[in-house]
Amino acid sequence: MRLKRLRDLDRAPLALTLDGLAVSALAGDTLLTALLAGGAGSLSPNIFTQEPRAGFCHMGACQDCWVFVEGLGRVRACATMAADGMVVRRL
Repeated sequence: MRLKRLRDLDRAPLALTLDGLAVSALAGDTLLTALLAGGAGSLSPNIFTQEPRAGFCHMGACQDCWVFVEGLGRVRACATMAADGMVVRRL
């Protein structure tokens, strides 16, 4: 599944990387929104089934969106704002 942007497309563009691949985002995106809209697909496997998961709750409760951001360490993508130049990797 890929998120599709429907509005607010006039925000400033941001460039970041996920596991070395370029991802484009928009100013004001959470990191989770930026990664999913940028085509990440999933961020981690479900610990029980190994099925792809990517931010189930979007509010920091489910713990499905942990990523590592260079300079910040381990963060929840749903509670972290995207910034230009971020270097992100899946855990």
